[in-house]
Amino acid sequence: MNFDRVRAESSAVALAEGRKRIALAVTSVAHDWSPAQQEMLALVEEQPEDILAVIDRLKAVQKVLDLLPPSPGTNRVAAFNTLYLTITEQVAESLRSPDCVDPEWLEVLDVEFARLYFKALGAWGVPGKDPADAWEVLFRRAYDDKVTVMDAAVLGVNAHINHDLALALLATWDRLGYPGDGPQHPDYLLVNKIFYQQIPLLRRRFATAWQLQIDKCVGDLDDWSQRILVRTTRAMAWEQAETLWALRDDPKDYDHALRVMDRASACAGEALLKGTSLLQVLWLTATAWATRLWRRLTGRPTKP
Repeated sequence: MNFDRVRAESSAVALAEGRKRIALAVTSVAHDWSPAQQEMLALVEEQPEDILAVIDRLKAVQKVLDLLPPSPGTNRVAAFNTLYLTITEQVAESLRSPDCVDPEWLEVLDVEFARLYFKALGAWGVPGKDPADAWEVLFRRAYDDKVTVMDAAVLGVNAHINHDLALALLATWDRLGYPGDGPQHPDYLLVNKIFYQQIPLLRRRFATAWQLQIDKCVGDLDDWSQRILVRTTRAMAWEQAETLWALRDDPKDYDHALRVMDRASACAGEALLKGTSLLQVLWLTATAWATRLWRRLTGRPTKP
C-alpha cells in the first residue's frame, strides 16, 4: 500500500495544534478516577473473555463511576458507560438472532472493542500509561458539570468508534483471520441497526428540557441524521482497519497512521463541544474532513 509518511507527520502536528485552538476551557479538570482510582484500576486490570463478562464489567464500572463527582450519578464518563452497556446488552441478544451469520466473530469483535475501553480507563491517571487523545477529551471532563450528559455520551461514542473500532477489528482479524467483505461484514452492519433502534431512546434519556423541546421541533430529523452518523463513522472505521492491516508489517508507517487517527478523533471530540445545536453538523464535517485526510495519506480516491 502507498502511504504518505511525510504528509502523515505534518498532519499529526497540524491536528495537535488545531485541537489546541478549538478546545474549550474545562471548569473542573479530572486527572484520574479519584477518590476511586485504585478501585477502578483493580476493576479493569483483567480483560474479559466473552460478552457476558464484558457486560458484568461494564456494570461494575458503572457502580464506580456513579459514585464519582460532580455528584452521585452525574459523572460524565458514567453517561457514556450507560449508553455503552445498553448497546452491548443488545449486541449480546443479537448473537442468538437468525440475522447473525457468524456469532463467534461478532462476539470476539465486541470483546476486543470493550478491552480497548477498559484499557483506556486503566491508563487514566497512571504515569507512563496515558490513554489515547480521543479518550482524554472525555476523561478530563469527567467531573465537569458544564458539559451536558448528552455531550459527554457522544464524546465517548466518538472516541470508541472513531478511534477504538478500527483497532478492535484488527485484533479480531488477528485472532480469526481477515474476512475482507465476506460473510462477517453483514454482522458488522447488524450493529448499525442496534444503534438505530437505541440511540433515539438514549438521546431522549440524556437530553435536558431545552434539548427535548428542540427534539420535538425537528421531529424525525435528529434520528435520521444520527443514523447517517452511525453508518458513516462505522464505515470509516472498517476502512481505517483495512489500511492499518496493510501497514501492520511496517512499524513506522503503522505508528504514523495510528497517530493521525487518534488526533483526528480528538479534534472531532473537541468540535462536538462547540454547541449541541450544531452537534450533528460539526461531527459530520469533522468526520468528512478526517475521511478526506485519511484517503490522501493512503492514496484511496476521495468520494464526492
